[in-house]
Amino acid sequence: MTIGLMNSWQAPNGLIYKLNFDGAVFADMATFRVGAVIRNEGQVMAALSSKGPTITDSEEVEVLACRKALEFAIEAGFSDLVIAGDSTTVMKAIHSPQCNMSRLGNVYKDIQWLLRGLRHGEISCVRWNANSVAHSLARYARQEDEDIVWL
Repeated sequence: MTIGLMNSWQAPNGLIYKLNFDGAVFADMATFRVGAVIRNEGQVMAALSSKGPTITDSEEVEVLACRKALEFAIEAGFSDLVIAGDSTTVMKAIHSPQCNMSRLGNVYKDIQWLLRGLRHGEISCVRWNANSVAHSLARYARQEDEDIVWL
């Protein structure tokens, strides 16, 4: 499901980049882990496994994972992105023009500012099983203390 934007889009250079992200929480840890993968029609261009800060709930995990993944994609040089996550609540809040007054409102606003810096950004909500690579990368980060980046 694409939220409020076109279903298919192609960058001016003909390449379509999709950024999938996910967060994972482990019962024995107070922090969460982030996984992100950037693909072009299935071909992996870049990936990230990263440790996140202490969290309080699942919405916080997903919005912070989105922020980290988007920052990673921008730093890796991608400016035409379809950003895909599996939390409908988070993806709708990112796309909403309404000011988010929740305790996570500043994080949502930060993501929206990052999106404005892209040449093209599209928000998409995917089913959890379509996000399995990003989820696996988040689970992989459990065994690491440092961010792992593949380019």
